[in-house]
Amino acid sequence: MESIIQEFMAQHEVPGLSIAIAKDDRLVCADGFGLADREANEPVTIHSCFRIASITKPITAVAVLRLVEQGDLRESDLVFGRNGILGTAYGTQPYEQYIEDITVEHLLAHTSGGWQNDADDPMFQHPEMDHSQLISWTLDNRPLDHPPGVHYAYSNFGYCLLGRVIEKMTGKRYDLAVRRLVLRPCGIEGMGIAQNKRTDRQFGEVVYYGHEEDDPYAHNVMRMDAHGGWIASASDLVRFAVRVNGFPHAPDILQSDTIRRMTTPSSANPGYALGWAVNEAGSWWHGGACPALPRSSSARLPACAGPPSPTPAAPASAPSWTN
Repeated sequence: MESIIQEFMAQHEVPGLSIAIAKDDRLVCADGFGLADREANEPVTIHSCFRIASITKPITAVAVLRLVEQGDLRESDLVFGRNGILGTAYGTQPYEQYIEDITVEHLLAHTSGGWQNDADDPMFQHPEMDHSQLISWTLDNRPLDHPPGVHYAYSNFGYCLLGRVIEKMTGKRYDLAVRRLVLRPCGIEGMGIAQNKRTDRQFGEVVYYGHEEDDPYAHNVMRMDAHGGWIASASDLVRFAVRVNGFPHAPDILQSDTIRRMTTPSSANPGYALGWAVNEAGSWWHGGACPALPRSSSARLPACAGPPSPTPAAPASAPSWTN
């Protein structure tokens, strides 16, 4: 395995990477390769943390489903409008068509009807705005393309909204709520929300490098919190995966019926469920990416933290991760 990794790193000019593997819900392999910081000659270890981009989405989904299990909300709850969780706190009323029809389930399944992860992804527009300003701008300026529930469109913005739903229902900042609902029950203490600047990187976090003039610190990663903002070690991702996989070896933090619901695809897309890509073989997984951006201030921000890559059918297994 080490020779394969070294070949991959050389081919793609990867400074460093980390792996972790579990079998029967037990961590059986963890290792680091290359450098976490080239300038300091600091090696990657099993404790090194990396941005995980859209692997954040299953974590956010599990937090929402924990709230559902606790009776604090329902998947069918409306998000906006007088009867919605977020009410009319954002944007200008009356809302555009279909906005008040969006439910929590629609956001989890990427079937809200718009705000797709493409070149016009709202999450990569107006980096100077905070969550509240961006949500209001999007509601006022980006009408939905379809009625909710009928069309799949992978949406980073939808998961940003779920972060605000979590905050509203718990009265806590998103990351603090997720620590209580998900991470601590999984035995995870080292994860955090990434910071925007290299000088602000967290303890144990690697340094990111771009090719030539690309800047890996150009994103407003802090604003990506609920859709692509976490940093984690490979081992911590495995600790999360083995506690939501429905296997009998370690106790899950979700009930079995909830796990079945979480991994059942929507009618709009047989390959995506609630925060997870799925296939007919019974596997579920998620990928993540956050590419460096050109340093030119005139360069258009590309979509990032995109949808999971297709994976061929495989025997039923625990969630797998790519990043």
